[in-house]
Amino acid sequence: MAMGRPRSFDTDKALDEAMEVFWRHGYDGASLAMLTKAMGIKPPSLYAAFGSKEGLLKAALDRYAERRSEHMRYVLAGASAREVAERYLGSIAESHTDPANPPGCLLVQGGLACGAGSENIPFELASRRALTETELRERFVQAKRDGDLGDDADPAALARFLSTVASGMGVLASSGADRDALREVAHVSLSAFPGQEANRIPLP
Repeated sequence: MAMGRPRSFDTDKALDEAMEVFWRHGYDGASLAMLTKAMGIKPPSLYAAFGSKEGLLKAALDRYAERRSEHMRYVLAGASAREVAERYLGSIAESHTDPANPPGCLLVQGGLACGAGSENIPFELASRRALTETELRERFVQAKRDGDLGDDADPAALARFLSTVASGMGVLASSGADRDALREVAHVSLSAFPGQEANRIPLP
């Protein structure tokens, strides 16, 4: 049986480059020419490795998910529901304004202004954002079971609230808001979260 020609590029590096293009320009704004140039490959190699532009996006999102899983391990390890919320919004303020990455969040930016032929992309990104919301909800269910949250607390609503605030922070960051502005949003949002009085998100 004939063996296929081995792939001649570093897949992880290529995905990191594609991720940045999708992050900066969104799915529709990321042209095939932009993607292949950033990845250092030709279109046939892209199609051979990922099947399509949408397949490339999904692979880049899987790569992005690796970063988010590490972030969420830190968030969910908070000793209380309140600390989980503080860690979550505080780390969003940090990551969305990290100069090493494009501003904002790929899971928000990637789906902006999707047109004809790209209708599935916003749903794909929303499903990935929903995973984080699910993790937060499950953590708050445990917190309520442990007596850390009151009987009237709604874990699903709290998780949805944090997820919505985080998405808004991503939009603000992509529009040029700096880290201090995002920290202020986090601080005000935490005042609506049950628990002790909100701590101001610390400056570095």
